[in-house]
Amino acid sequence: MTFNSRLAQELGKWAEEQGRGDEFHLAAFRAYFADGLNLARIPVLTGIARSAGLDPDEAQAVLEARAFREAVDRDWARCRASGITAVPSFVAGGRIVVGAQPFEVLEQLVLAAGAGPRGPRH
Repeated sequence: MTFNSRLAQELGKWAEEQGRGDEFHLAAFRAYFADGLNLARIPVLTGIARSAGLDPDEAQAVLEARAFREAVDRDWARCRASGITAVPSFVAGGRIVVGAQPFEVLEQLVLAAGAGPRGPRH
């Protein structure tokens, strides 16, 4: 199942502004991928906010006001201008690799960007 994550993105921008972005994004990732929760539902998002140490009532007010809609619109526009059309996307050294990729493709991306090998490859 896939759910529209637009509201989660908007709430994530707010969480970042509150200094709890990493906690929120990790909790949202877990809620979606491990628990199969619908990130388009405000009660789910306020619960995620609470688990990330944020005030759920304030989170609900932010969502209802769509206070971070324009900030997410700007992020999306910047991504489109950069050639990012899917998640995940990887950018290094002015090159971009879009979508899930095998290890070798990502290895070539970082090597082409100037990174050197760090040790034996497992």
